[in-house]
Amino acid sequence: MKLRIAFAFALSVFALAAHAEKIALIGGTVINPADGKITRNATVFVDNGRITNIAANMVMKFGGRTIDCAGKFILPGYIDTHVHFFQSGDLFTRPDGADLNSVRPYKDEVAWVKSHVDDVFVRYLRSGITSVVDVGGPFWNFEVRRAANATAKAPRVAVAGPLISSVSREKLDLGDPPIVKIDTPDQAREFVRKLAEQKPDLVKIWYIVDNDHPVDSFRPIVRATIEESHARKLRVAVHATELETARAAVEEGADVLVHSVIDKPVDDAFVKLLKDRHIILCPTLVVFERYGRTFSHQLNLTPEEKAWGNPEVIASLDVTKIPKEKLPDRIKNALAKPDEALDRIKKTYDVALPNLKKLEDAGVAIAAGTDAGNIGTIHGPALFREFQLMKEAGLTPMQILQCATANAAKLFGGETGPHIGSIDKGNFADLVILKSNPIDDIKNASDIDSVVKNGIVYPANPLGP
Repeated sequence: MKLRIAFAFALSVFALAAHAEKIALIGGTVINPADGKITRNATVFVDNGRITNIAANMVMKFGGRTIDCAGKFILPGYIDTHVHFFQSGDLFTRPDGADLNSVRPYKDEVAWVKSHVDDVFVRYLRSGITSVVDVGGPFWNFEVRRAANATAKAPRVAVAGPLISSVSREKLDLGDPPIVKIDTPDQAREFVRKLAEQKPDLVKIWYIVDNDHPVDSFRPIVRATIEESHARKLRVAVHATELETARAAVEEGADVLVHSVIDKPVDDAFVKLLKDRHIILCPTLVVFERYGRTFSHQLNLTPEEKAWGNPEVIASLDVTKIPKEKLPDRIKNALAKPDEALDRIKKTYDVALPNLKKLEDAGVAIAAGTDAGNIGTIHGPALFREFQLMKEAGLTPMQILQCATANAAKLFGGETGPHIGSIDKGNFADLVILKSNPIDDIKNASDIDSVVKNGIVYPANPLGP
């Protein structure tokens, strides 16, 4: 896969170190959401990409380079646990949802996406996101993971392969489809064995329910997929936005739910089921508004998205620039009735936000994620819109930060997960340094001074708007 950096952020130029070095971050306030501990006037020592110590004061001689963090706030790097590298976030990235091939052929869109992977990597770091989980895409997803592992200016990347689904999406199939229709349990087992050769971090099921695909019809395939995956020590993540679908997935042994339940309020039995099974749930609130808002020309990008998102992607999202005769009916209808689009979004959040609060209050592990790459959901800074919506649901700043760090690290999993998401001795030195306190207001989570990835410090100031 051809990779290049189309986005010449100063992050590439102004790195304070070309390699991991021995440094001490002095005098900042360390916020460790994993246990809620806040340490003022702290020093974080880093050597060879790892945190070697956290001291309440600078009490020892230090032979490395010191960085003054007085008045700043040091947190674990953020983790977005739901992204899709095969999608750009632009208007043309899901022709199965809005077919604009007559404007931009999908093969050209995929070529553009592949050529801008390094650009996406840098945008995640600029947003303080030092790890991401791609929960489904073509087999070239595994090349993205290899590229990230070989690139300093990239987040840590966990990936799943193609989604195992009850439905097909032919418009996305250019020979390496991101979604594969599976018709029998035996096919499911065979496909998991094929995936296992690539050592995926997760196996993903796309549990779609409609009149032609009731919950129980796909359940045997879900069961077979999970059994075969678990036999190979692979965790299974399930897209299930209906309560009964999510319940069925968990009953069959799923490890992760990668969306909120949006069709009805969750009941106490479901909450208990998630707790008893130690399920991690990723709510992906932001994505539920972005299709409708984009298509109805009411997109609500945040200042962070406008500043740090890819400008070519953002420019494409103005549907009024597309000739009317080339617009699919879905967009024409949304433009004709914009209030209906907003009403559908409101109804979704009227269910999803209380569901999130109930699950959080009950102690279910919530991991922050955006579904970035879908139309209108911007790679990198979309996480800050997710934070806003989690706040609207009633989560505290510390709870939100826990979702984006310690809980998210559990979802990342593997050998890396235990060493990210918290500021502890021996962990990777993946940190975000803020200029204002996110505990006072979660909006401050984007007030980034600098980002540390694997012990390399990148100042954010040259990258601002």
